[in-house]
Amino acid sequence: MEIRRENVTRYITPLREGGSLPALAEASDGFKYVVKFRGAGHGPKALIAEFIGGAVATALGLRVPELVLLDVDEDFGRTEGDEEIQDLLKASRGLNLGLHYLSGAMTVDPYVNGIDGLTASKIVWLDAFLTNIDRTLRNTNMLVWNNELWLIDHGASLLFHHSWSDPEKAALSPFPYVRDHALLSRASKMEEADKLMRQKITPRTLEKIVDAIPDKWLQWEEGPSPEEIRKAYRTFLVKRLANSSVFVKTAVEARNNL
Repeated sequence: MEIRRENVTRYITPLREGGSLPALAEASDGFKYVVKFRGAGHGPKALIAEFIGGAVATALGLRVPELVLLDVDEDFGRTEGDEEIQDLLKASRGLNLGLHYLSGAMTVDPYVNGIDGLTASKIVWLDAFLTNIDRTLRNTNMLVWNNELWLIDHGASLLFHHSWSDPEKAALSPFPYVRDHALLSRASKMEEADKLMRQKITPRTLEKIVDAIPDKWLQWEEGPSPEEIRKAYRTFLVKRLANSSVFVKTAVEARNNL
């Protein structure tokens, strides 16, 4: 897995609709990015979830804005007048994560935008696999850009790593939160999506994604070592893939109960 690395050169504006206070910024390559900062909210865990979520979605053939590693240097943001944002930038010096900014994109409304049953099922499968609780009717985290459907914001995925519970046990979670998914009512082909998704990603694919997580995001002040952290993510993802029938069954039952 290859991922570009750039420097943040200009802070444009905070995106206050995000719970972790992401921002729109420009990088040294001249492009604009939505930046997720290491110093916000859940810290590097949110970046890891965003990284894994985006990489898995891409491997599955779903559209996600390009992920780019972004460096914030010591001088960046000194002219920012908002003290809260200044503190955030100070706490985020070093390596952060950016998603290519889709200028002019529109938020998806599942009741208005036509999304076919198989596509909806693939997206529900992805979010149940990643245990992503943040793609609901209130906040779909889906955009239409250039007449194509794009997925954004996977930072609320991988629930197990917030309590750092047993990854093997967590991998077998039926994920009941799927009942709140924005596309569940349209996800009429979950079994077909399960078959297709399992053909697209292998345990080796998942291991490569975990191996590509930047080392700096794994240096937590307390808790397990970086290698122990990688092992936990590998274990969770590989075992969850092998037991996808558990969360697929839950999704089908939840849809039948709508």
